[in-house]
Amino acid sequence: MNKRPNQERSLVLLKTDAVQRSLVGEIIKRFERTGLKISAMKMLEATEAQLLEHYNKDDAWYERKGQGIVNDLKDQGKPIEKEPIEYGKDIIRTVVTYMQVSPIVALVLEGNKAAAVVTKIVGSTEPATSDVGTIRGDYTVDSFAHSTYENRAVRNLVHQSESPEEAEREIKIWFEESEIMKYVTAQERIMYDVNLDGTEE
Repeated sequence: MNKRPNQERSLVLLKTDAVQRSLVGEIIKRFERTGLKISAMKMLEATEAQLLEHYNKDDAWYERKGQGIVNDLKDQGKPIEKEPIEYGKDIIRTVVTYMQVSPIVALVLEGNKAAAVVTKIVGSTEPATSDVGTIRGDYTVDSFAHSTYENRAVRNLVHQSESPEEAEREIKIWFEESEIMKYVTAQERIMYDVNLDGTEE
């Protein structure tokens, strides 16, 4: 079967706050009604090793994010106690803790330009500034400044892959290839003119 142009996979993690607030079904519905196909899904307890591999950031990322925290602390009149890069590393430390509070739900979504479509549906990383109509904009109001003030991870419900390349790296952390189902949905047959065996009509 030839892969259709722009046909991609995206990894989505429904984080602990989505599970704790019983929003799993609501969030999945948003993806399905757009026409994305669930190729794999499971509930699991994330390990520290998985999370550290998943949130694999370089020093430039830590520095940039840490500088944002330093700026927030200054605005709040709180003391600056370490270098920006260490504040950046704290982000990952708090995320790892937050992602182990309860089970999470991992999904592989597939479809035309899946990574970009999922990102659009989820909204920007900070819920308080996410557009109305996005998952983060509709279901939570947390902010970077508030999470910095409380020294915790921002509660933004969902992780989504930012690019097709990132998706393929991340999928390998959470799924064996044998766990990813290959099937054709009625939506695909309508939208892409494909047969049940996946061949083009």
